[in-house]
Amino acid sequence: MTPSRKFMLGAVLATACLATQAQAQAQAPVQTTGTIVVVPANGEISVPNDQARVTLQVEEQDKDKAAAASRVNQKIKQGIDLLKRQDPQAALKSYGYYTYAVYADAPPVTAQQPRQPGKPRPVVGWRVGQYLDMTTQNLAALPKTVAAAQGLMSLNGLQFGLSPAAAKKLDAALVDATYKNLEERVGFIANAMHRAPSDAVLETVDFEGSGNYAAPAAAPMAKMAMMRSDMAQESVQVAEPSFEPGESTLNMRLVGKVRFK
Repeated sequence: MTPSRKFMLGAVLATACLATQAQAQAQAPVQTTGTIVVVPANGEISVPNDQARVTLQVEEQDKDKAAAASRVNQKIKQGIDLLKRQDPQAALKSYGYYTYAVYADAPPVTAQQPRQPGKPRPVVGWRVGQYLDMTTQNLAALPKTVAAAQGLMSLNGLQFGLSPAAAKKLDAALVDATYKNLEERVGFIANAMHRAPSDAVLETVDFEGSGNYAAPAAAPMAKMAMMRSDMAQESVQVAEPSFEPGESTLNMRLVGKVRFK
């Protein structure tokens, strides 16, 4: 073999050796002994709503403030008595009593009659009203109850959600689902680091991210169905409305601090 061929062969072998060493170094796993990993997890449960909050309103307008207030007071009392008969277990709460003056329309502004600043408009009447909330778990009778109430009052809003008792019962299931999600994520991370999940030691479990490892989760919001109607002026027979309570989704955040042995 000529010297030139020997030189070329040696160069090829040296290059191959360097490539093999570089490849071996590139494939060598990163040392993870003692590594600490912060792992966020999330749990979610969707369940049917079992509670409704109904907002009813009475409003009257009259030139005589006392007459308007008297009619409002009478209708609210009748409405409370009616709801207690229709749904004895419902919780009732009246609030938001208001009285507003109704002013005459401003006269049109013309060249002959310009606007006169500072001149108050006369009071031509009074608007008086009050709100009444009903919270109930009797969803089967809700359409009949609301229809009866609409004969006296207007339906201002309707919101479905979970009762406190139902939410409390679901707390254990929500914690379990969130912790299982943490275990799954720790397993995924261990596999990615070429480690066995049993090498991971859970040092901290921080529910709701209170240790500032993660942004605080928003408060669970129930899915809502809102309805509005015009004010009822007198007691009338109203057809039963149709409602779909839907479901609520509860969420929980968890952050785990994991150390690999």
